Amino acid sequence: MRLVLAMAGASGSIYAARFLKALMEIPGETWFVASPASIRVFKEEFSTNVETAAQILDFIQEKWKPKKIHTFHFRKFEDIGCDIASGSNIWDGMVVVPCSMKTIAAIRTGITENLIERAADVTLKERRRLILVPRETPYNRIHLENMLSLHDAGAVIAPASPGFYQMPNSLEDLGDFMATRIFRLLGREIDLYPRWLSDKESD
Repeated sequence: MRLVLAMAGASGSIYAARFLKALMEIPGETWFVASPASIRVFKEEFSTNVETAAQILDFIQEKWKPKKIHTFHFRKFEDIGCDIASGSNIWDGMVVVPCSMKTIAAIRTGITENLIERAADVTLKERRRLILVPRETPYNRIHLENMLSLHDAGAVIAPASPGFYQMPNSLEDLGDFMATRIFRLLGREIDLYPRWLSDKESD
């Protein structure tokens, strides 16, 4: 699996962190971009002093100690001329988690002022899987229209709305729910929480 993974400046760093933790433990290759706003939010939500995407990965490694068999490449948020800004390079899909409404608006209108927006634009034009994970509530009409337009353009809108039938005991459990859903949207069956079973199926 070859992915582009981006963090935009919305609340919900736990969703990105748990997806990254699980990603570390499977074979593959990921190009990772974090916006300055996302790094600031990550610092506040995890009470840490990370300053770069690489330090976010180090923090996750130290906190949860996953086996690191995945390969990560770090790209600068402002570098719109790097490899993942071009469709001549190949990746299977792109995930933006969490995804800010500003980023959604920019992708919807084709404005590519940074690498996250440009890589998302390329992902759409090359007809690759683009998964956007907004964490906002409530939605106003502008938000809804932007998301509907992106849906119609081929993106998958996967709001950070974890279920509770798995009886979560921690924020990590909620993050794992969304991470599992993202993996399934990418075509990977990775179970980080118990699947729902009816009474008949569990007998």
